[in-house]
Amino acid sequence: MNTLDLATLTADKVIDARGTACPGPLLEAKKGIGAVKVGQVIEVKSNDKGSRKDLSTWATKVGHEYLGMIEADGHDRLFVLRKK
Repeated sequence: MNTLDLATLTADKVIDARGTACPGPLLEAKKGIGAVKVGQVIEVKSNDKGSRKDLSTWATKVGHEYLGMIEADGHDRLFVLRKK
């Protein structure tokens, strides 16, 4: 997805992991993905730059789709589509 698509995307669940250090945002994403149905999207808000790589790697490894991220007001908004 491109940045414009992500900016207008409404996630089915938003996880606010700002203020937590690695691996906090990843652990929150792992817990949160179970709260949405297959085909739905979670958004993880994080100000830990390591989350950019961590969430992408994790999503691919476990069979979900990492849609991308955008920067917003001092934090990242990272999006993952539940695939299974």
